[in-house]
Amino acid sequence: MSIYPMRWLTACLAGAATLMATTALVQAQDLAALEAAAKKEGMLTTIALPHSWCGYGGVIEGFKAKYPEIKVNELNPDAGSADELEAIRANKGNTGPQAPDVIDVGLSFGPQAQAEGLLAPYKVAAWDEIPAEVKDPEGNWYAGYYGVMSFMVNKDLVDTVPTDWSDLLKPEYAGQVALAGDPRASNQAILAVLTAGLAEGGKPGKEAGEKGLEFFKKLNAAGNFVPTIGKAGTLAQGATPIVIAWDYNALVWRDGLQGNPPAEVVVPASGVLAGVYVQGISAHAPHPNAAKLWMEYLYSDEGQTAWLKGYCHPARFNAMSAAGKIPKDLLDALPPAEAYAKAYFPTLDEQEANKEAVTGGWDKVVGANVQ
Repeated sequence: MSIYPMRWLTACLAGAATLMATTALVQAQDLAALEAAAKKEGMLTTIALPHSWCGYGGVIEGFKAKYPEIKVNELNPDAGSADELEAIRANKGNTGPQAPDVIDVGLSFGPQAQAEGLLAPYKVAAWDEIPAEVKDPEGNWYAGYYGVMSFMVNKDLVDTVPTDWSDLLKPEYAGQVALAGDPRASNQAILAVLTAGLAEGGKPGKEAGEKGLEFFKKLNAAGNFVPTIGKAGTLAQGATPIVIAWDYNALVWRDGLQGNPPAEVVVPASGVLAGVYVQGISAHAPHPNAAKLWMEYLYSDEGQTAWLKGYCHPARFNAMSAAGKIPKDLLDALPPAEAYAKAYFPTLDEQEANKEAVTGGWDKVVGANVQ
């Protein structure tokens, strides 16, 4: 065998190693320049990030600890995805503290914001490890994390824990079932309606949205639906003993209650739906460099692990898992893998068709003013 191919391979490997080292150096230099520019701006304005959502309390504290020179200005933690887009629209040209720099919205809201010119493209250093099917090729929006729809139940007030969507229609759950958002504006609530429609046999998209509306119409007519936005507090107080929410929200709420009252989180037997939330930088961000640095932090190993501590599956989960970067105790704290095995990931078109059906039909079909 000729030795030339081996010499060629050795030279290639050496060249690749040099290129990788050079690329890493360039990235380090770029990050240092970005850090300096962000520190000069001195502020990052976020919106719709409750500290109990996806571990955001820890995420924000981690960012502040790493960059103490940057003040984090948190707007309206309880806002929905539609509210976030409206905040960008309403603050074009406003460099004050009411203009968000970054958004965290449901998957279908990313393309909508892009189509309206509300987002500024940016690709983080870990871009290649974000699955292609859940990011805009130009970097306008990109998946942050996902979870599945679940039921959180106050076991002091609910004798028999519901295990499927059809159970919620039973008379024993009168005045007990709530959504964790307004289905006319909250992505979490909109997709809860879609999930109910899937359980009712609807085809993902408009059909499931319409069947979901019919389900909630029946739930409301039966007196089981409570038009109050459900949270850990309303569940503990007994105002909403059963809350339909993303599993990561419900699990954090359960932990926070510390058994008072005892709560259980159930992934329903049918209609298991996974929801992806995406990140984006406002095209009108008063602090564009701080916004980019925030994204770099979110998609770093540290940021992704912080999301996982909040029970969210981060976008780089598979790549980090393959590289052995995920602590075993975090993996052990997640619900059993089988709870996610049958989860359905709706496409962008299906989500958009569902969103139009739900937001456009809720008042007419269900008629419950959720607030």
